[in-house]
Amino acid sequence: MIAHLGMYDRPETAAANDRFWASIRGHLGSGPEKLTRDADFWQVWKSPDLLLSQTCGCPYRTRLYGEVDLVGTPDYGLPGCPPGYYNSVFVARHEDAGQPLSGFAGRRFAFNEGLSQSGWAAPMVHLHDRGILPGALVETGSHRLSAEAVADGRADFASLDALSWEMIGKYDGFAAGLTEIERTEPTPALPYITALGQDPQALFAAIESAIPALDEDARNLLHLKGLAQVSPADYLAVPTPPGPVLTEQRIRAAELA
Repeated sequence: MIAHLGMYDRPETAAANDRFWASIRGHLGSGPEKLTRDADFWQVWKSPDLLLSQTCGCPYRTRLYGEVDLVGTPDYGLPGCPPGYYNSVFVARHEDAGQPLSGFAGRRFAFNEGLSQSGWAAPMVHLHDRGILPGALVETGSHRLSAEAVADGRADFASLDALSWEMIGKYDGFAAGLTEIERTEPTPALPYITALGQDPQALFAAIESAIPALDEDARNLLHLKGLAQVSPADYLAVPTPPGPVLTEQRIRAAELA
């Protein structure tokens, strides 16, 4: 079986994630001894051997719904967000501090990937609703790399998962050169999933018990406040904007107009 908690797994949080999984496994009474790391996320999410992983709301509603079971949604206690919800943070360099979001129209936008809720879907809906179209799109592969692309001048602004932004600000020195511009509306946070045929209720109960049983240092490192029940319908109701290819076509058309 596969246990995988890769979404917020970085060197500074890896040991805490190991302790979190050990706590879940202890309450569940079964499961692999160690977390799977350095594996392709899509292979993990689609594996019939998946016991537990965490995905993103956009992949869940667009490609995984009906192929996996939703277990529950962690509550990270993020400011301005209901339990089990999160949002995106638009960041730019300090030289653009105080600039309204509309001031980034036509400027280079860094994003992690086109199936990211916080890095692509939420910011694109937010920008569209305000009549703002970015300029060149810079795909980076991760929130950290998007933030770094802004810091080193390869992009002018980016949208980051609010929890990733907190961790980047705490652990990455380049974040000192970045500033927050605006936040999107909250949407359901990154859900825990399991393969069809597993018992999502048993997993929910194990995670719900594991969080308060975890040592305080690990809970703080992982920002875990509790476990929420967010329905599949709540995830499916979140709008999905056009992807990067169609958006680039819109950008080129606007440049020619």
